[in-house]
Amino acid sequence: MKLAKLPERKPVKLTIVMMPGLYERLQDYAHAYTQAYGTEEPVGELISAMLTAFMDGDRPFTAQAKRRSSQSGRDVTR
Repeated sequence: MKLAKLPERKPVKLTIVMMPGLYERLQDYAHAYTQAYGTEEPVGELISAMLTAFMDGDRPFTAQAKRRSSQSGRDVTR
């Protein structure tokens, strides 16, 4: 079949603990995002996008993930 199996699309909730300074920086980033794009996004949505961009830009990680994906038959990069 030309179309690959669709990935799991049900969001997973993750609770994290962070230092107050990092939380403040995330709030500042969300404010800057709103200023830049004119739309307010929840910090959690921005964190998810940041983590995706970070991991997608990590070449050793993506290479390793592609090797594992080809062995297991699933996409582990997203």
